[in-house]
Amino acid sequence: MTVRVRVTLAAVLVVGLALVAGALILVALLGSVLTDQVCADARERAVQLSLAAPLGVRASGTELVQLVDRSGAVLGASGTQRLADPGTRCVAVEPPGYSEDFVFAAASMPQADGVQVIVGRPLVDVLDSTRFVRRVLLVGLPVMLAVVGGVTWIVTGRMLAPVSEIRREVEEISAAELHRRVPAVHSRDEIGRLAATMNRMLDRLQQARDSQRRFVSDASHELRSPIASIRQHTEVALAHPERSSLEELAGTVLAENLRIQSLVDDLLLLARADEQDFSVPSSPVDLDDLVLAEACRLRTATTLTVDTSAVSAGQILGDENSLRRMIRNLGDNAARYARHRITLTLTETADQAVLTISDDGPGIPVADRERIFERFVRLTTARDREDGGTGLGLAIVAEVVHLHGGTVQARNHPSAGAQFEIRLPSAATQLKPLP
Repeated sequence: MTVRVRVTLAAVLVVGLALVAGALILVALLGSVLTDQVCADARERAVQLSLAAPLGVRASGTELVQLVDRSGAVLGASGTQRLADPGTRCVAVEPPGYSEDFVFAAASMPQADGVQVIVGRPLVDVLDSTRFVRRVLLVGLPVMLAVVGGVTWIVTGRMLAPVSEIRREVEEISAAELHRRVPAVHSRDEIGRLAATMNRMLDRLQQARDSQRRFVSDASHELRSPIASIRQHTEVALAHPERSSLEELAGTVLAENLRIQSLVDDLLLLARADEQDFSVPSSPVDLDDLVLAEACRLRTATTLTVDTSAVSAGQILGDENSLRRMIRNLGDNAARYARHRITLTLTETADQAVLTISDDGPGIPVADRERIFERFVRLTTARDREDGGTGLGLAIVAEVVHLHGGTVQARNHPSAGAQFEIRLPSAATQLKPLP
C-alpha cells in the first residue's frame, strides 16, 4: 500500500469518525433542545389552565389536558384514564390509546386544593425535525468524506510528485553516472531537504569514486616503475650475462623490492585509515622520545645539522607506531629539501602538544600548501623518483594526525624553507576527569 493511499485512508477514517461523533452529538442535542422547548410550552399551558375555572379547562388542537385530584382520579377533560404522572418535572411517554409520544407537565390549581392540571404536547414535530436532520447527515456525511478523500488524494499526490521524480532518477543512476543529480525542489519542507541531501550524498559518492579511481591509477603507475626496472635488469642479465654480475642484479632487485614494499605498506596504512571502524589505540606516548629518536636517525643517515634544542617533554594518547611513522615521514621530507639544517621543536601547552619540523630548503608555494597532503601528489621539485618518494608520505601524516584528533599545517619558515606544524591533544586533556 502506497503512502498516498495510506494518507488518504487515514484522513478519511479520522474525519469520518469525527463527523459521525459530531452528527450523533448534534442529533442528540437537537432532540434535547426541542424536547425542552415542548416541555416549557406544556408547563406554561398548564399554568394558564390552572388559573382558569374548572369549567374553562379544555384541550385545544393536538394537546391533551386532564384534571386530576389528590388521589389520582381523573376529574375531566381528555379521557377517563390518567395519561401520565409528571409531578414537578416533564415526562415523555406514550399515553394509553395513542400511538405517539407526548411531553406532559403539571400545575396545581389554586382554586381547588390537591387538584392538578396535566397538559401533554405531542413530540411529533421534534421527531420529524431530528429525523430530517439524520437524513441530511446520512446523505451529507458520505459526500463530505468523498470530498475529504479526493482533496487528500490530490494534495498528497502533488506533494509526493517530487519524491516520485527523485526515486525514478535515483533508480537510473549507476556507478558510471554519478554525475547525475536528482531534481532540485525549491521549497524548504522535508521533500526539499531530502532532494538537497540526496544531491550532497551523490556529490560525496562521485568524489569518493573519482578519488578511488585516481588512487588506483596512481598506485598502478607507482608499482609499474619498480616492476619494469626489475624486469629490464633481469632481461639484460639473461640476454647478456657477461654485462651484468649477480651482485649488481641482486642489488637492483633488492632496491626495487624495498621500494615496492614501502609503497605497499603506505597503501595498506591508508586503506586501514579509510575504514570507518578503524580505531587508534589510546596508550600514553612520549612524543619527545620519538622526536629525539628521529633526530638521531637523521644525523646518522645524512650530513645535515639537526637542531633539537627546543624539544621539551610532551605526552599524548595514541598509537606509538603510527606516530613514529608520521614523524619519520616529516623527517624524510625535510631531509629531501633541506640544504644544511633541520630544526625540530616540541612544546606542550595546557591542552595541546605542538610539534614543528622546519628545513632551510626552497619552501612550499602558497598554492600547494593544501594539495601536498593529497595522495600521490609531488611538487615539481620532487618529480624525480630516484629519491625514493612515493607521494604518500605527507598523505599518511595527514591521516595519522586526523585519526589522533589533531591538525597539521604547512607554511614557510620566517627565515627560509618549509615548516610543518602538528597540534595534537595532550594526554593531560584527554585524561581529565569529568566534572
